[in-house]
Amino acid sequence: QVQVAESGGGLVRAGGSLRLSCAASGRTFSTYTMGWFRQAPGKEREFVAAISWSGVTYADSVKGRFSISRDIGKNLVYLQMNTLKPEDTAVYYCAKGDDRRAMATGRADYWGQGTQVTVSS
Repeated sequence: QVQVAESGGGLVRAGGSLRLSCAASGRTFSTYTMGWFRQAPGKEREFVAAISWSGVTYADSVKGRFSISRDIGKNLVYLQMNTLKPEDTAVYYCAKGDDRRAMATGRADYWGQGTQVTVSS
């Protein structure tokens, strides 16, 4: 069982930046594939980004604006969000999955509770 917990959400103006953090339990964090998803009101949850030992994957909607990274020594994953837009408003979820391809299709095994990000225009 892996526990995942997000932090760092909040209210930001359009064009601003925000960094989300995600803590995951376990002694083999370096082998995990971790990712971020988001769900806007009235919409389905969608993939945002994923990171593994072999690389990173981004949704087209966030390429060039968001960056995923991790600190293996601290079991942390980050999502740096720049040039935020009102359409980025959503609850952001951190998750652990099998691989980046699976996560890009929406599949993950362990999920956090989510953190709200609101971008005002």
